[in-house]
Formats: sequence, C-alpha cells, structure tokens
Amino acid sequence: MKLEVGRISRAHGLRGEVVVDSITDQPDRFVAGSSFDTTRGLLVVATCRPFQHRFLVTFEGCTTREAAEALHGVALLADPVESGEELFVHQVIGCRVIDQHGADHGKVAAVEANPAADLLVLENQSLVPMNFVTDMHDGRIFVDVPAGLFD
Repeated sequence: MKLEVGRISRAHGLRGEVVVDSITDQPDRFVAGSSFDTTRGLLVVATCRPFQHRFLVTFEGCTTREAAEALHGVALLADPVESGEELFVHQVIGCRVIDQHGADHGKVAAVEANPAADLLVLENQSLVPMNFVTDMHDGRIFVDVPAGLFD
C-alpha cells in the first residue's frame, strides 16, 4: 500500500521547479533520488530545498514551467516507513478496539489529531485517546481505558 506523503501545489519559477506541500513528518522523503508514484507515472526528485514550511522540488525530466504547471495537484505516493515503536494511521484504520476487559468496541474508522493525544475515531463515533493503547497485533488494538469512556 502506498501513502500520500505530499502534493504538488504549483509551479515556481521558469525552470521546472514546483512547490510541494508535505504531509509527512519525515522531510528526508524529499531528498534527491527519492521517487514517488503518481497518476502521471514515477517522479524522481532531482533537487529539493526548504521553502516557507514546504519544499521547492525539481523532478528529473521536468525542466520548464509548462512541465511544472502540468503537475499541479498531483499527489506524491510512497511506501510507508515502518517503525517498531510508533503507530501510523494506515496501520490502525480497520483494526478492532478491545478494552482491558476483553470487550470489542468496533473498528477504527479514522484518527483525529488532538493536542493532548491523537484520538482513535471508532465507527460508532466513540473517541479513544492513543495514550490508552497498550498493544496492537493481529488486526486488534488493545486499550486500557478508564471506566465510563464508552458510556
């Protein structure tokens, strides 16, 4: 499964450079030589530099403003980066949530950003703070929640 890690927002300048809005916390995804699957085929980064909380990127073979403008709105897809200690949204969507008593509370439909702790949004609209997650395996997320959370 490929994940969207950025999106081309517009052309910049006359030599094929584009502005990329990153939606990953791993800026090394955009280093020279990185490649992305897109609806326009494979794009390979030739150059990249920071620009106002975004990136200015030139892709191999894209050397004119016209070529850069043709990439407007293209999503940049890459393989997920797996980490043994962190959970990523693509890993939790569809998993069943099981509390410390063995009760099944349904599947995770989404993850909502929250300053204190990201929230698992279940199909029944229940919200479970990620800091209550104790384990995850076999398509199940185990949580230790306070009494009344699901009432």
